[in-house]
Amino acid sequence: MRRMTALVLAALATMFAAGCSSADDNGGPAAGPADGSFLAAYGLSGLDARGAIDRLERTPVADRSKVLKASVRPDQLQLTDTRTGATTALEIPAGLFYLSVAPYVDQTHECFFHSLTTCRGELTGQDLQVRITDTATGKVLVDGAAKTYENGFTGFWLPSGITAKLQVTHDGRTATADIATTADAPTCLTTLRLT
Repeated sequence: MRRMTALVLAALATMFAAGCSSADDNGGPAAGPADGSFLAAYGLSGLDARGAIDRLERTPVADRSKVLKASVRPDQLQLTDTRTGATTALEIPAGLFYLSVAPYVDQTHECFFHSLTTCRGELTGQDLQVRITDTATGKVLVDGAAKTYENGFTGFWLPSGITAKLQVTHDGRTATADIATTADAPTCLTTLRLT
């Protein structure tokens, strides 16, 4: 029984980890056209980075493209059609940083750059209380209710270039983390274990 449980947990870990990007991931194929004309096929034509990120985060998991790769970086959203190798990048608005957070109780995975089409978190469609405080100024940036999307993540647009304290509460459990929104910071946070 222990061996079967271990195998099931290993399979789940692989499934969760398979979809996210590491810090070494270069964002997709180096070759291929880079004009963004392929975005219309995915309902993203005419959207800026903020609009595209919001639309992709909210897309039900079953409706997410299996060929579109969308990787959130501190300065841009990198989009790749893996069938054709076509690529484009949408610039993150100046002064902003997008952080996607997947709190968990039992199961998580490593992630550095959030993949909008493949990353999956444990807690889907769950209500959270979130507080994010700028550590340098003490200014509260976020304080209120949030809900994880169907992919188990919830996202926040924060000022770039800061450090902050993040606190997430769910079902009587709390997790805290120090975060940064600098040029070398992760856009995907999956280490928030709720205890």
